Amino acid sequence: MKYCLFTCVALILFAKIYAQDTTVIWENQKITLPEAIVHNNLDYLSILQRIKNDTTFYKAFRNLHIVEFTSYNDIRILNKDGSPKASWNSKTRQIRDSGCREMEIKDQKTTGDFFDSKGNYNYITGQMYASIFLTRGKVCGENNIVTGRNFSTSNKSGMDKHKEQLKMLFFNPGKKIPGIPFIGDKLDLYDERAHKLYDCRLEFTDYKGSFAYIFSIKPKEDLGFFNRDDIVVDEMTTWFDYKTLEVLARNYVLSYNAGAYDFHVNMQVEMTRVGDLLVPQVLRYKGDFGIIFKKKERGEFTATLFDFKR
Repeated sequence: MKYCLFTCVALILFAKIYAQDTTVIWENQKITLPEAIVHNNLDYLSILQRIKNDTTFYKAFRNLHIVEFTSYNDIRILNKDGSPKASWNSKTRQIRDSGCREMEIKDQKTTGDFFDSKGNYNYITGQMYASIFLTRGKVCGENNIVTGRNFSTSNKSGMDKHKEQLKMLFFNPGKKIPGIPFIGDKLDLYDERAHKLYDCRLEFTDYKGSFAYIFSIKPKEDLGFFNRDDIVVDEMTTWFDYKTLEVLARNYVLSYNAGAYDFHVNMQVEMTRVGDLLVPQVLRYKGDFGIIFKKKERGEFTATLFDFKR
C-alpha cells in the first residue's frame, strides 16, 4: 500500500458533500482529495500513514492470550459440491490462572473424519482455527506484545510452512508472502506496481453509532486482461476508530490460481472491547486452497466470542 496509499482517492464525508477534487503532491506522488478534506484541515497524510503501519488487527488476536472468554466454534469441511464432509461444533471456555491459560470443552459434536484416531485435526482449516482460538493443555508465559513479532517461513517446511503462509494471509492481507509460487509478490500492496492495479478510498462514516474511517482497496475497473492476472486482492475494506485508528472490523476477499498453488478466501472480522483491550468478537471464514500434489481443501467456520474477563 506504500504507493497505493499515497496515490489513493481519499474521501471524507461529514454529510452528503460533493465537491471538486483537489490534487496534492506528497513524496513525489499525486494524491487526489475532495475539497471537503482540505477545507476541514484534516491531517489525512498522518491518517494514511497510520493505516499503512497498522498493527491493531494482529494485536487484537494476541489479546486473546491474556483474557478469559467463551467461544461458540462452528467448523465445517466441505466436499466439492458444497455438501458437508466433516465438522466440529462446540462451546469452549478459556480460563487463566497464574499467568497460564487452558481450554475447557463445555459441549461438542463431531461428524466425519474431522479428527484422527489420536484426536488430532485431519484438516489444515481445523489446525488454523485451533491455533487462533483454542489451546491444548496448559500454555504459560505468554503476552500480547506485537512489536518485534514477525511471521516467517524460515526454517519451516511442509505443512508447517504452509500453515505459516496461511497465517500471514490471514493477519497481513495485502502484504508479500514468501515461498508461494507465482503469487507471493503479487500479494504485496506496498510495491510500486500496486498503484497501477488498485484504487484506494478513504471515507468517513457512522459505524454502530460512532464515527469511523473506512479504508477500501479494489482493483481498477479498466484493467486489461494481462493486468487482471496480477490481481490477488479482490476487495479489502477496513473500519478504523475515528479517534484511536484501531481496527473495528475488516472484510476481505482474496483469490488466485497459479496451478501449483491456488486459493479463494472470504473473511469477515468484527471487534469489541474488554476494558482497554481490543479483541475479536465474530469471525466468519469461507475459503478453499490447493497445493500441488495435495487434494484441495474447502472449509468454512464461524467463531463467536463472548463473556470476556480480564
